[in-house]
Amino acid sequence: MPDLTASLALLTSPAILFFYIGAAAALARSDLAIPEPVSKALSLYLMLAIGFKGGVEAREAGANGDFLVAAVIGVTLSALMPLLAYMILKRVPRLDRSTVCALAATYGSVSVVTFAAGQQHLATIGMASGGYMAAVLALMETPAILTALLLLNGAGRGEPGRRRTILREVFVGAATVMLLGSFIVGLISGPAGMTKLEVFVGPLFQGALCFFLLDIGLIAARRLLDGGRKLTWGVLAFALAFPLVSAAIALAASRLLGLGVGDAALLTILAGSASYIAVPAAMRLAAPDADAGVFVTASLAVTFPFNLTIGIALYTAAASWLWA
Repeated sequence: MPDLTASLALLTSPAILFFYIGAAAALARSDLAIPEPVSKALSLYLMLAIGFKGGVEAREAGANGDFLVAAVIGVTLSALMPLLAYMILKRVPRLDRSTVCALAATYGSVSVVTFAAGQQHLATIGMASGGYMAAVLALMETPAILTALLLLNGAGRGEPGRRRTILREVFVGAATVMLLGSFIVGLISGPAGMTKLEVFVGPLFQGALCFFLLDIGLIAARRLLDGGRKLTWGVLAFALAFPLVSAAIALAASRLLGLGVGDAALLTILAGSASYIAVPAAMRLAAPDADAGVFVTASLAVTFPFNLTIGIALYTAAASWLWA
């Protein structure tokens, strides 16, 4: 069972409370809205801050075998979990092939905001994790998308020009470039660089996260209102159960391969998350007929709130119990 004190600390943190304020405003049909350019700038800022801090911490930690272990587990899960999701979703009624592949990619990839909330929760309860986990986050975004593209088009099918465009979007998309790029900058500049950017990536981060989660709450609730009728019981059950399966596999692999408890908890949180930024961008090109009212709404309006409310505290408590 999750630690009730830790769960309460997560649920009453300002960032999470702002998420619920946004959701309540949308459900009340408020005209509150965050301009899209502001929302995109906040997303890029969060990825920059997470990547940079991760690079600095990774440099201070030095070469660490735990990073390689976490990276191997994370990339393997991201590449293979869409296959399991695909086999399950094929049996869910009223889902076409494109939407099934988009859902498989969504639940194989990861959420940067769930990662940020997980980091905040671990810091609150005093559980240390390696800064290199920001690089693991970046590495876990892409393999799931590639697996889904293979499932969608087959290894030798599809238009070569379109495939090249899709692959380019995956590997040099804004999320990947910002996360890995800022991680490299932090790795090179180290503590000296952190001294120069400490205010920018430190105290300002919590305020930006609150603003961003307010926007996410608005979007999630509005998509649930607009697209909720498209979410069948099968999709809802998948959106709640599959993250638990992914998290359990990540936790077992972390324990088996000797990963530290903090890294294991954060990797489990990543495995239990679902993408709502990178995957929709890729699927817009790869599968324009995939129903975003299903795969985006499932991730953003079902899995994301579940993880903020229960999942993060549950995964962390499970790691603490297994490593005790």
